[in-house]
Amino acid sequence: MSETRKRSRRRFGGHAHKKQRGSRELEVGAQGVLVTCNMNERKCTSEAFSLLNEYADELYGPEQPADTKDSLSEDEEDDEDAEAALKKEVSQIQSSMKTHQQRFSAVESGANNVVFIRTHGVDPEQLVHHILSDLHQTKKRKSRVILRMLPVSGTCKAFPEDMEKFLSVFLERWFRAPLRATYQICFKARNSSHNKREEVIKAVAGLVGKLNPLNKVDLTNPELSIIIEIIKAVCCVSVLKDYTLFRKYNLQEVAKEPTNQSTGLQEAANQNTAPQEAANQTQEHGDGEKADGSAESCDITAGNGTKEAELE
Repeated sequence: MSETRKRSRRRFGGHAHKKQRGSRELEVGAQGVLVTCNMNERKCTSEAFSLLNEYADELYGPEQPADTKDSLSEDEEDDEDAEAALKKEVSQIQSSMKTHQQRFSAVESGANNVVFIRTHGVDPEQLVHHILSDLHQTKKRKSRVILRMLPVSGTCKAFPEDMEKFLSVFLERWFRAPLRATYQICFKARNSSHNKREEVIKAVAGLVGKLNPLNKVDLTNPELSIIIEIIKAVCCVSVLKDYTLFRKYNLQEVAKEPTNQSTGLQEAANQNTAPQEAANQTQEHGDGEKADGSAESCDITAGNGTKEAELE
């Protein structure tokens, strides 16, 4: 390659197409939403932004632009001509926009068919639960390519000692005495082979037991589900409510109308006596949802596969 071409490439950024590392990648300390899809990541990202913004506006109000009130005082406007005032105001707006963090921003997840939307000033667990609750009630399909939306409330390095140190504090919010709950542990690893499913689940269960011995495992209808999602060297963690009811936070499944068989069973249950209603309610999530909500399908074996298959 000639010296002229080398200088030209350096000047005009011949290698600019390479992905830049850093703030655009999933990293320790991030909060957000892990969104899975089948193949079309660009469409998935677009749908995720649309859904998150729609429901965030309902919960938190419209996103406010950066504060630009400190523009020009009346005295300054009197002293400066219109052109100079306009330039100054434009400069202030541009400066404030650079320092303003958007409510949602997409970063590289590190796995195929997985999109990570980083959140700022938003509780990802509250927001995603709000979305799933609405879809469950209305049965409206608001996405075509998104499969699951998993909130991520905390992240740490995906090494046993780091995970144990982080989770021992992180889990206190839900499981430390006098708080107690029934729970299950759902584990999945992508592009990572140094964490074994059985070892991680055993370690996490041990931490929950230390926080309160009255915390009990429930593989049928737990009150809380501890989600452990590992991508490369980052461990994403959340503790979710209604994980079985909302079909493992699968947007496609939760919006489906109940089958005629399930509807008939529910109508029959409504005609029973009060004690029978209580017994039926205990097993409600098992009717028609076993394939999507059982603990066996939740505890996924770790592997290097990157394609997220749609739940049966």
